[in-house]
Amino acid sequence: MTKDELKIRTKKYGIEIIKFLYSLPKEYITSALTNQLVRSATSIGANYRAALRSRSDKEFIAKIGIIVEEADETLYWLEIMKEVPQFNMVKNEIDLLMKEANELTAIFVSTLKTLKSNQNLKS
Repeated sequence: MTKDELKIRTKKYGIEIIKFLYSLPKEYITSALTNQLVRSATSIGANYRAALRSRSDKEFIAKIGIIVEEADETLYWLEIMKEVPQFNMVKNEIDLLMKEANELTAIFVSTLKTLKSNQNLKS
């Protein structure tokens, strides 16, 4: 996958999360959960774009590390929602969003491992 394709994919994921959140009931507890989820999910793409503008390898690695954290946090909030009975009506959508979050996490974890390994070879 190219950098541009991954840029598009992470942005699309943020948009899919936003669309999903608009479909949920507007209640106090839902608001708290959706606030956390939208922040972490959209941060994946935002941080990837920032990583692409990094001024050094060290900065790039740090940004990729943040992306891994945000993708994992996104999974956490989706897992919470999936286990709450009030969200049963959207479990299929949650499963799809979790699948993509898992794939993005795997991509960025792999990237991070490769970068760190290459950095160790340079030292």
